[in-house]
Amino acid sequence: LKCFHTPPVCRSNKSPWVCLTCSSVHCGRYVNGHAKKHYEDAQIPLTNHKKSEKQEKARHTVCMDCSSYSTYCYRCDDFVVNDTKLGLVQKVREHLQNLENSAFTADRHRKRKLLENSSLNSKLLKVNGSTTAICATGLRNLGNTCFMNAILQSLSNIEQFCCYFKELPAVELRNGKTAGRRTYHTRSQGDSSVSLVEEFRKTLCALWQGSQTAFSPESLFYVIWKIMPNFRGYQQQDAHEFMRYLLDHLHLELQGGFNGVSRSAILQENSTLSASNKCCINGASTVVTAIFGGILQNEVNCLICGTESRKFDPFLDLSLDIPSQFRSKRSKNQDNGPVCSLRDCLRSFTDLEELDETELYMCHKCKKKQKSTKKFWIQKLPKVLCLHLKRFHWTAYLRNKVDTYVEFPLRGLDMKCYLLEPENSGPENCLYDLAAVVVHHGSGVGSGHYTAYATHEGRWFHFNDSTVTLTDEETVVKAKAYILFYVERQAKAGTDKL
Repeated sequence: LKCFHTPPVCRSNKSPWVCLTCSSVHCGRYVNGHAKKHYEDAQIPLTNHKKSEKQEKARHTVCMDCSSYSTYCYRCDDFVVNDTKLGLVQKVREHLQNLENSAFTADRHRKRKLLENSSLNSKLLKVNGSTTAICATGLRNLGNTCFMNAILQSLSNIEQFCCYFKELPAVELRNGKTAGRRTYHTRSQGDSSVSLVEEFRKTLCALWQGSQTAFSPESLFYVIWKIMPNFRGYQQQDAHEFMRYLLDHLHLELQGGFNGVSRSAILQENSTLSASNKCCINGASTVVTAIFGGILQNEVNCLICGTESRKFDPFLDLSLDIPSQFRSKRSKNQDNGPVCSLRDCLRSFTDLEELDETELYMCHKCKKKQKSTKKFWIQKLPKVLCLHLKRFHWTAYLRNKVDTYVEFPLRGLDMKCYLLEPENSGPENCLYDLAAVVVHHGSGVGSGHYTAYATHEGRWFHFNDSTVTLTDEETVVKAKAYILFYVERQAKAGTDKL
């Protein structure tokens, strides 16, 4: 389906919306906005002749997204959940679905013929002498939602985490539609009708099926609007903040169970996730804490009496400062001084530091606030180590970006020297390999653009909203990382652990 707006001629096939009054098709507000303009043009009063009351009401106010089949009312500025008495909206949905299925079948035959004759390009790869197509799927930008897309694509390439959700049984929601079909969530529905776990599961299932070039995470985004008010609207958001909210809310919903089935009970059945997992954030363990959960030891020493205080804190990710001496180094090839490495950032995080006057420690022995030192140790490493580089800092009234290039390894990140008891960990348990990188392009947290690099079955991909391209390791290591996802290296089969 293409936009039929004229003049000027549009013909865009991105985000098509069909008017339920006249059946004309126009592009959405985040393409060229012709669907909204179609509604606005219909509101201009006609002076040539008098309109009937029926014509007055039918002013092209309701339209349907041809991709997700959600219905929207421009007059109410909200999505519509109800149908007509005759079920006409559902009939339109079914008709569009039939058109889409027919078009998909024809397109699949056309692509098959093209693949047989096409040469190697960015969408094809030579593997053992044969040509294979990329099966990765992009995520449509719903309006400054690149922060969400980059995180979702990264998480989808963390195999153990992704497989857990994809293997969950489909959940039937209150409206009677099963999770296997499209659902039409709206901001007007009650909270009991939505499940973040279910929409997250459906999104992950769609990303590596290879049946479409781009998937619209609309249903997931509306659930996020309902349960995470901070992310309502279409303004740019911080990808790290979104990731933390997403993981926290997935954890809470999994703890509570859904549809009478306890997700924690499902987790206990999976011995590979539950074994030796002692990191619990806000109660019982879930797949979130089993995979991302680690434990820090916070050690504070009073400089007056020498009293030592120890506290254990669970974490899902570590936020690392970029040391100040490297902040003028913007690129890898710049000559002014050494390159900042990820090890420098980790060392800065774990090094002994003296707390300043604004952070005086309340010493229980001295019974007053005293000068002290603080040091972090990692008591337990997670299966997936998420490292957040703190690129945004407040200076006066502005939040500036630290654009320093930070060198990071693709393989063999050794975390043993940061452990509280390194002698209790085997050599393989402390080594991590890179799975995904989130990159922020631009100057400010409220602007710019997010993309992600991730490895899947030995190949690196670049995820830029709807566009997915093959890339190489040389390109990945040059990226100015914002969030890094490292996966614990598994011990080789047959290796005995002492």
